[in-house]
Amino acid sequence: MKTVNNYFAKTLLTLILATISFFIFKEFLPNKLFPTPKGVSHNVVVDSLLLEAVASADTTSVIIEEKEKIAFEPKNGLVFPAETFEKYNGYQYLIDFFEKLYQLETAKKGKVRIAYFSDSMTDGDMIVQDLRTILQDKFGGEGVGFVNITSESASSRSSLKHEFSGNWKTQSYLKTKQPRNPFGVNGHVFYANDSLPFSWVSYKASKMRHISTLPEPTLFYGFSKNENGKVFKIVNEDTIEVALRPNSKLNELKLGDRANSLKLYFKDADSIPIYGFNFDDGKGVHVDNFSSRGNSGLPLSMFNVATMKEFQEKLGYDLIILHYGTNVLNYGTLNYSWYENRMNKVVTHIKDCFPGAEVLVISTADKATKYDLEMKTDSAVAPLIYAQKKYAVTSKAGFVNLYERMGGEGSMIKWVEEVPSRANKDYTHFNYRGSKDIAKLIYSQIEEGYQEYKILRKKKPIVQKKKRDSIVKKGDSIYAN
Repeated sequence: MKTVNNYFAKTLLTLILATISFFIFKEFLPNKLFPTPKGVSHNVVVDSLLLEAVASADTTSVIIEEKEKIAFEPKNGLVFPAETFEKYNGYQYLIDFFEKLYQLETAKKGKVRIAYFSDSMTDGDMIVQDLRTILQDKFGGEGVGFVNITSESASSRSSLKHEFSGNWKTQSYLKTKQPRNPFGVNGHVFYANDSLPFSWVSYKASKMRHISTLPEPTLFYGFSKNENGKVFKIVNEDTIEVALRPNSKLNELKLGDRANSLKLYFKDADSIPIYGFNFDDGKGVHVDNFSSRGNSGLPLSMFNVATMKEFQEKLGYDLIILHYGTNVLNYGTLNYSWYENRMNKVVTHIKDCFPGAEVLVISTADKATKYDLEMKTDSAVAPLIYAQKKYAVTSKAGFVNLYERMGGEGSMIKWVEEVPSRANKDYTHFNYRGSKDIAKLIYSQIEEGYQEYKILRKKKPIVQKKKRDSIVKKGDSIYAN
């Protein structure tokens, strides 16, 4: 009995000494107890352009006061009221996009296409699939839009069943600086493998609203001197052979009007750059999800302008959404001037690539990190959002402060810990429930701007001119820039 009492006493003394030691040395421990190693992000590929930007950081930047006024120049005879930097939305720079929505709503004319570029926040079509549904509910349109040949998130995508063989060769703008052929609008280029078995890809529509079929399936592929390439389309028990004709910089192969599923085999096509498939009915609104894990947004600077103009002529984007930041928060800095400067150039490049399209920047969401054993909003969130807002203002783009819209400081903690939860335990990414709410928040700001636009338009009719300065899709109305 005495031995047991001695053991208990020693154990208790050890615990007391350990507790006292912790509080003595606590002040010498780092505030961020488990810091993320600089340049490292779990489960993602960090793009080399971001690493280079950090290494050669240019921190020169003009400070903008929160209350500073931003005035706009009239466009199409319309001008939104001046905004403070603190409350900046930039609706003035979305006027053409709003007009397209107006024509769809009132005259049922034309169509609207959105390219949603993002990182792992929209992996598996999360957020985007819900935004697409909301827009198609109001303005019409059917189809999931542009889809890759292969995808790292195919198995987690619920808006489309996507399968493919394992022998495709892929080049991505996150990993390849000098691709064999220009990247496609999705930042990838794919090559079939001619050795048996042949490379194949299949798609099957989901049961979600507006995407329960694959309308007007169209294959996009690039230029090659290979005249022997062909695809085999499986229809019921029949096999249909179709030749590929890669004569132009960007080529299309239409594979029927509508299908519930589609499976293609590629033969003798190893040297032909394949970009992906498009599924849309040519009406209403279409939203393409171009997500890439680990992307900071900087790889968009690698787009070939001539090739992107070809995509723009065929697909006709009206709005380019840039939703980044998750992978930029991990670099141990509170000065993001280097990122602001680089992304300002990216937005300018995007406008060159997609003439006539307007740009909407979506800020990083809240992210929580452990400080002194307590989860708090990461200290890098606010300065990154400041930089994102600045390059949106400088490059004349619209802006959504997603951090504020989801609740501001500490909101990610609430989204994770509430029941049922709306975000994952990494305190960074949203689950499917949360993604639906994020889509609603993004849409609500687009809708607010659109309603304000309609009020302005009613007060002063839009100024039109005979010829638009930029590329116009066939069948669309003509508006001045």
